[in-house]
Amino acid sequence: MDTLKIGQVARQAGVNIDTVRYYERAGLLPPPARRPSGYRTYGGAAIRRLRFIRRAKALGFTLKEIDQLLSISSRRDVTAVKAAARRKLVDIDQRLAELQRIRDALAGLVAHCPGHGRIADCPILAALDNQETET
Repeated sequence: MDTLKIGQVARQAGVNIDTVRYYERAGLLPPPARRPSGYRTYGGAAIRRLRFIRRAKALGFTLKEIDQLLSISSRRDVTAVKAAARRKLVDIDQRLAELQRIRDALAGLVAHCPGHGRIADCPILAALDNQETET
């Protein structure tokens, strides 16, 4: 099997070198073998794992969740993988609902702001300057 240097692995996985090092420190990527010169050497498994991590991040998984997915996938527990993905989907749906609520509130403020006149009449600033305690 070919051994690759960190730059080659990073390039093939679509990440930068600092990301590879970070994932090693975080325990998401096993420590690589080292040449007598101290250079890290990697095989194809590192590239596959880095791509897995990159794709999971693109789907919104946190590094902690990715670590759990990697653990689950090593046990080949498809039921647990699906459950983890379902939990992430629920989390994303909740965040989308919250973002929609925020968007609707801001859209209402923008619609009611004349965009001219006295600053004291601006509903956007009035809402932001509201001294009431938020809950």
